[in-house]
Order: sequence, then structure tokens, then C-alpha cells
Amino acid sequence: MPRWIDAIWPKRSFRTNLVMAGQTNAVWQQVLSHYPFLSRLDAPSQIRLQDLSLRFLKQKEFHGAHGLQITDSMAMSIAAQACLPLLNMGAPQQALAWYEDFVGIVVHPAEMRARRKIVDEAGVVHHYQEELAGEAMEGGPVTLNWKDVANAGEGAVNGMNLVIHEFAHKMDMRYGQADGCPPLPHAFMGTQSERQAHRLWLSTVQGAYDTFREQCIQAERFGQTRPWLDAYAAHSLPEFFAVACEAYFVNPERFETEFPALMPIFDNFFDRRQRL
Repeated sequence: MPRWIDAIWPKRSFRTNLVMAGQTNAVWQQVLSHYPFLSRLDAPSQIRLQDLSLRFLKQKEFHGAHGLQITDSMAMSIAAQACLPLLNMGAPQQALAWYEDFVGIVVHPAEMRARRKIVDEAGVVHHYQEELAGEAMEGGPVTLNWKDVANAGEGAVNGMNLVIHEFAHKMDMRYGQADGCPPLPHAFMGTQSERQAHRLWLSTVQGAYDTFREQCIQAERFGQTRPWLDAYAAHSLPEFFAVACEAYFVNPERFETEFPALMPIFDNFFDRRQRL
């Protein structure tokens, strides 16, 4: 674990006791009312998402950084958004296996600063600080800031959702370093092999990424209209995938307009049976 996390990681963790306290439904209704992209789900989907979220909470530990006190409502809010991409991805145990490589979720009150170290081509070590909204580590914890999580309802109009972003990275990193392509199911979209499926996915996402990146460059250098998706998506293909997942789940209508080529592969991967 990096030292910057170890320094703020509380010695005591939070595990929800919603089931024992008999408060599940009240907390769940509170979460639905706070996040319109969840309340727009039909009743069967809400029931499945609630079940997934409770199972998720039994598997994870929450750690409030800098004195932040985690509540049942906060934990359920994070769980529901984290589980939204898993809603139609098989039985609960199969779906939650996407997140089985970690237990801890660190929640900061607001954006955080992480200490970084890089070594340049000359072998010189450089230390710097990077401002982060959240982070997902390969084989390690997920870090979030509560300010952005709490405001996710308002951010949906712009296709933004921090929790989905970080957990999309976890899906991408399930079997190794993120490359913008999560492990795909057998015969994905009629492909005959894992390699062919991977090639189909990456060629489609790469094309959308290249177009988006060029739009960002044109906006930055020549004052053209900025694209709708968060410009952070232009940073790399894995970041583009994570940012695209945010928009796909919280504002699918606008996402389909902006990225029609991505809709079929996302629909097939996430087995999306309805629009929000």
C-alpha cells in the first residue's frame, strides 16, 4: 500500500449493519431519491440492485479518511453506484466477482493530494503531488471523495460519476494492467476467439477515443466547441473507457447521441436490457 494511503488509513474500519438494524428499506429509499439515475430504474431492476448492493456491503470495509465518519447511507450510496454496472451481468455471485480483488474502500471528505515519484530517462528521481478525485489500484483498494459521490445526481447531466469511473477501472484491471478493454465474455458479439473479441473492442473504442481526443485538441488550441464528455477522457485509452462508462450509465440518451459506435459494444458487454 502506498505510504500516502497508509498515513491516513484509520485503524478502525466501518462495516454496515443495515440488515441487523432493520433499516435497509429506509436507507435504500433515501439513496434512490438522491440519485435520479437510480430512481429511474424499473422496479425489478431496483430490487436486483438493492440485493447486489447489500451483498457488496457484506464483502467490503469502508475507511473514512481525515476523520470522516462513514454512515449506512454513505456506504449504501457507494454500493449502489458501484453495483449499477453489474446489474445485468449474471447471478449476484458471478457479477460481484468483478470486484473480488480488494476489500477496502477509502473515502475522503473532498479531493485529495497523492505523493508521486517518477524516474526520468536520465535516472533522476522527481517527487510531486497530484490532485485526485479518486483512484483504483490493481489488486488494492478503491479511493473516493465523498463530495463528488454525494453530488453525483447533479453531475449526471454531464455524464459524470466518480464511483462508476473507479469501479470501471477495477473491471478493466480484473486480470492485469488496464488497457481500456475489460475481459470479454465468450463469443462476444459473434467473435470466434478471445483475441478476435479483444481486437473488435479495442478497434471500436480506439476509434471513438481518437476522434474525442482530436476534438479536445481543437477546442484547446483553436477555440472550437468542447466535446460533451469530460476532457479527462483524452488522457489515455483506459481513462476514456472509465469516463465513457460513467456517461453510459448515468446519461445513456446523450451518450448514445455522442458515441453511437460505442453503444452496441457497451450494451453487449453490460447486457443492458433497458435505458435509464
